Amino acid sequence: MSLHVGYAPVFQNPGNVRSDAEVYQEELRLAELAEPLGFDSVWSIEHHFTDYTMCPDAVQFLSYMAGKTKNMKLGTMVIVLPWHDPVRVAEQIALLDHLSDGRMILGFGRGLARVEYEGFRIDQNEGRNRFVEYAELVINGLKNGYMEGGLETQQPRREIRPYPKYSFAGRTYAAAVSPESMPIMAKLGIGLLVIPQKPWEVVQQDFEVYHKVWREEYGAEAKPPQPLCGGFFYVDEDAQRAEENAYKWIGAYYHTAMRHYEMTGKHFGSHKGYEFYSNVGKYISKHGMDGAAKDFVKLMPWGTPDQVLRKIENMRDMIDLNGIMCNMSYAGMPYDEAERSLRCFATHVLPELKKWDTTPLVTPQPLTNMPAPASKAA
Repeated sequence: MSLHVGYAPVFQNPGNVRSDAEVYQEELRLAELAEPLGFDSVWSIEHHFTDYTMCPDAVQFLSYMAGKTKNMKLGTMVIVLPWHDPVRVAEQIALLDHLSDGRMILGFGRGLARVEYEGFRIDQNEGRNRFVEYAELVINGLKNGYMEGGLETQQPRREIRPYPKYSFAGRTYAAAVSPESMPIMAKLGIGLLVIPQKPWEVVQQDFEVYHKVWREEYGAEAKPPQPLCGGFFYVDEDAQRAEENAYKWIGAYYHTAMRHYEMTGKHFGSHKGYEFYSNVGKYISKHGMDGAAKDFVKLMPWGTPDQVLRKIENMRDMIDLNGIMCNMSYAGMPYDEAERSLRCFATHVLPELKKWDTTPLVTPQPLTNMPAPASKAA
């Protein structure tokens, strides 16, 4: 089977130079091109309150895309669990999976931005504990057809209706950046969504921890889902133009991230469970915002089609991924330029990726433990 390749719109409007309506009109237009161009999935990234990423409801967007597509899988990258009621999350997921007949790929995260935690009136120090508890509740709810318990949630037993139709085993992932997150994701029994933010050698070390804990939890023969990896792509047949625009636009994206997450603020990385991120602030202080942005660009798959293929190949070899999610429009890039890069990728890179011999994503299996209809149960 070929490498799984997804398309991930970001819905950025840095500096509010466009109306939000124009951003949505154009981003939806590009997203709707993805299936005809040969992409395997479309992904949604949840963020709130700023121009950084204007998609506050990943499942709602994917429900729209479910109706606009026939075969594409629908991935959340991510649903930020601490900001939601877990029983509502389970209901939304079950419903979308019914609407799309099992096309969903489930991705969770715990969030990082102070502006978002404070906007939801949630103490960020509770973020990690909320994530673990809510993830366990949602995973078990989708497996059992009901949700119950939670040390803090204390959810009364309630059925998830419609009952989940397919198992989410093997198609549930979580974003993990800090090393401390690796054992948590392994114990939850879920795969990893990787967003390149640090040298690949460091990411490899994180995976060693993840795989070690996985074997301890599930046995030496049990293998976790292969990771999926996101990235900011820029493709052009002209090498010089590709490099210039990659540093311009991917670098500009990283500046939007630094603003949204307040990476240079004293509070950044000071909350319980987020201590790792203080290293990011120190790195930016040492190298400057422009220097940090340039280093971020170097991690990304940009260049000529051949250069991009080699970079994806290196990513595959480093972490054994079997799928990528491509951000192609970001940082206020003109939409004709984003579309040109997208079509160049689809024309020259995607056909080559389809030739790779890669383990396919899990095919959803029907659940057999849900209550049977009364007439059949009698």
